[in-house]
Amino acid sequence: MKGKYIQIMVCWVMAVMAVACKPIKVQNRTIFPEKYETGWEERYGRCYDSVPYSVVALDLYSEGLSLDSAHRMQGTGYNLYLSDIFVATGSDSLLAGTYRSDTTALPYTCLPGRDYEGTPGGLYLLYVENGKMQYYRTMDSCTFVVRDTTNHLKDLQLTLYYRNEYNANVTYETHFQGVLQPWVKK
Repeated sequence: MKGKYIQIMVCWVMAVMAVACKPIKVQNRTIFPEKYETGWEERYGRCYDSVPYSVVALDLYSEGLSLDSAHRMQGTGYNLYLSDIFVATGSDSLLAGTYRSDTTALPYTCLPGRDYEGTPGGLYLLYVENGKMQYYRTMDSCTFVVRDTTNHLKDLQLTLYYRNEYNANVTYETHFQGVLQPWVKK
């Protein structure tokens, strides 16, 4: 009888261990917006002495997040920012085409995301709650396609890549369709 009790106890312990050691599936991505509602095209012109191309930036806002008259964020939502986009001609506006991130400063490229001691740069995503930034995620790389449609509408299809908190590669796809408001930086 004692041997049977030990067998039952060993089976029970092994069953508990099997359940306890079962790998936990972790969701591989945070849910970011599928689309952005408003966008600004920030025009810098030829702002780098060593780069003969005009530079623009894209500043996109999800539903619930907007800018006030002083260009401060209001509300709750996401802000996707793509700085230092190098355009192919002398024009200050973002032209149609396919862009990718890299550090060459050649036409049809933009800078990848970087964390500069707690300050995001290049390509990054902010989460803002009640007008205050809660967190940010820099994006390692991206590709995006800009198509001109009628009446100055732009159609942007963006694919962004980053490593999540589990060090897994994640792809984030999103889009914007609408008029990019011009904003000339002085």
